[in-house]
Amino acid sequence: MLTTTSVDLTDPDLWARPDTSGLIAELRREAAVHRTDTVDDGPVWSVLSYRHAAEVLRDATLYSSEQGSLLGAGEGNVPVGSGRMMALTDPPRHRELRAPANPFFAPGPVRGAVRGITDLAASIVDRAVELGEVDLVDAVSALPLSVMCDLLDVPEQDREMVERVCDVAFLGGTPEERRAGHQQLIPYLLHQVMLRRTDPRDDLISKMATYRVGGKLLPVEDVVLNLDNIVVGGVQTVRHTAAMGLYTLVRNPDLWRTLQRGEVGMDSALDELLRWTSVGLHTLRTASRDTELDGRSIRRGDRVAVWVWSANRDPEAFDRPEEIRLDRSPNKHLSLGLGAHYCIGAPLAKAELGALFTAVLERVATIEPTGPVTHNRSIINFGLDHFPVRLVPR
Repeated sequence: MLTTTSVDLTDPDLWARPDTSGLIAELRREAAVHRTDTVDDGPVWSVLSYRHAAEVLRDATLYSSEQGSLLGAGEGNVPVGSGRMMALTDPPRHRELRAPANPFFAPGPVRGAVRGITDLAASIVDRAVELGEVDLVDAVSALPLSVMCDLLDVPEQDREMVERVCDVAFLGGTPEERRAGHQQLIPYLLHQVMLRRTDPRDDLISKMATYRVGGKLLPVEDVVLNLDNIVVGGVQTVRHTAAMGLYTLVRNPDLWRTLQRGEVGMDSALDELLRWTSVGLHTLRTASRDTELDGRSIRRGDRVAVWVWSANRDPEAFDRPEEIRLDRSPNKHLSLGLGAHYCIGAPLAKAELGALFTAVLERVATIEPTGPVTHNRSIINFGLDHFPVRLVPR
């Protein structure tokens, strides 16, 4: 049986609708894998169940990332960074590209940085409380931007400019504005890579710039592409999850009170908010050979989209998935990936999110919305563009 859904899952407006959960659940019950005829990317196999999502994500040989890891490039188009970026390579090349960055995101170094991250989060929240009324999306973005500047060892005199450029690249109101931000960020990264090849320091840019594979330095273009990808991923994941997580708590005051009273540990709460928000709605793979998935004949070259949001709400994998249970255990959500492409920055992202949520809970009695919440129009990182609030201090 060929199940073709008339629902275009690549329509960003779909994910902000109040009936989305019921619609996706109905599709998942009908079939774990659907053929979706998308507007921009042509026919795509949409994976909705947890079991089949995990099957695709675990097998990086059968389901390749080299032809693209995200929808939106257009039918038949291969991204510029194919075979050159971590997100667009398969093992063993993928492991080679991750190697110089791994030490900066490993649990040990992150634990050593927690105090600084905690202090920074506290100062950011203190400033927001002083202002009283803020756009919470802008406020929470300050933490990952600053942490990323630390990882890159951006010189003090450049930080304001880099944070401003990143702000446009990630928070620009239109795709054109965001593209312009990246067009400014990439030349800056290129300049820093060239400087640190001759005068390396103990930072992420230097390690990437001087890393050798088979005795040869990585091409400068590849270093810049990977650094840009790391910055994008590091800032976007934390920004969207933090804003969406706080929005979730505002809409569920009982959960807010539960956390403020310390009745649930932050680590457990973080995982449930990551599962629930699922800001990285999907990830894309391409079949490297003919295969079968849930009885569907997948042909070599077919694109397979794993809809993480749906997999994270699959009742076959999660007890009462439509409930937000901050003490959920086990909680093997797919929000940070699985297998070879498990998010390299997961420990750092969790440290930043934990610090932000803790600082807000300690300093803010209530968060009162002061205007309409605006969802962004994206199926890559689904979150909020604007969340205007008044922070009432404790």
